[in-house]
Amino acid sequence: MTRAASARPSGKRTSSNGHRPHRSADLKPVATAPRRRVPAVAPSPPRWFTRPSRPSLPSLSSLSGLTALLPTDRLSALRRDLPATAMAATGMLALRLRELTGRDLMDLESLQELMSVYYRLAAVREQHANNQYDIDDFGFDREWTEALMPIFRVVARRYWRVELEGTENIPRSGGALLVSNHAGVLPWDGAMIKVAVFDAVDRHARALIATWFGELPVASWFLRRTGQTLGHPDDTLRLLRAGEMVLVFPEGVRGTGKPWNERYRLRRFGRGGFVEVARRAGVPIVPISVVGSEETYPMIADIRSVAQTLGMPYFPITPTWPLLGPLGLLPLPSKWLITFHPPVAVSAGTAADPGSVMEMADSIRATVQDGVVENLMRRQRVFRG
Repeated sequence: MTRAASARPSGKRTSSNGHRPHRSADLKPVATAPRRRVPAVAPSPPRWFTRPSRPSLPSLSSLSGLTALLPTDRLSALRRDLPATAMAATGMLALRLRELTGRDLMDLESLQELMSVYYRLAAVREQHANNQYDIDDFGFDREWTEALMPIFRVVARRYWRVELEGTENIPRSGGALLVSNHAGVLPWDGAMIKVAVFDAVDRHARALIATWFGELPVASWFLRRTGQTLGHPDDTLRLLRAGEMVLVFPEGVRGTGKPWNERYRLRRFGRGGFVEVARRAGVPIVPISVVGSEETYPMIADIRSVAQTLGMPYFPITPTWPLLGPLGLLPLPSKWLITFHPPVAVSAGTAADPGSVMEMADSIRATVQDGVVENLMRRQRVFRG
């Protein structure tokens, strides 16, 4: 037997010419393994479509779990030292920028004051959570107000560049009635006077507000929480007898609603009711002259029909309102000057005659008006300086 005959058939039959012959019908197919279908692979996107993978941020729950692992005293120390650490880091950054550029690029003092607002409010919230409140019968929260004071202080110092004169005339103790001119559509002058009084003598001036502001849902709550109250004679007398300083604007809404062509012309100081209240309380009157508030919202016109429909004392038209919408509520950066005049004592017999009351009210008004004129002459530029 030859070698070719003894070989095992391979299952493939070829013809003499080398081509595979056609399979006949009597041949059975050879069993093979089933083929697996390969899924189609989507073409890879171009390189500029792909994004590098980013590490996932830890969830709040994981962070809270990490803080739970820290000792309580360690957490307390971190919270206590965080304000000082943040302020120190801000100071180092400001000094570094000064070394690199040769000039101050950051208002370090203002930044630190604004940063302190967050931490002071957090401390007040913690006290309130522990049922430690210091709120009087009028809704005034002293600590909450002082926590917000840096915001208005930065506005006074950097935005309006407020200059003060006569702060030595502000009483250091006891009740007093502060009487000022009023202008500017919105009562920013009251906020600036309150900041000036607090920084000068560490006391709060309790401003009397119009009834219209007391009817606004959010504004009324904020005003009461920061020490304001409605201008009722009984409430005013009660505050003065308690040794508080009360800020009153005898012009009222007639002062804030003055048109631009009548700026810095004081309206009448009513019927002199503030003189009667000061006499009954036995407190002095401190006249105040403010320049700068008229330019915050120059009132070009007043649409009375819209004001009556909305229940407002006036509906002002200014160069920015309502043309710019909400941006029109941003006051213009005018230059401010505030003068505190010497206190005026009210004698016990002043209110015996209504004529004497009006005479003293007119005298206070003349003092305020003269101070306004002097400040206008002293102020060289309206929006600079």
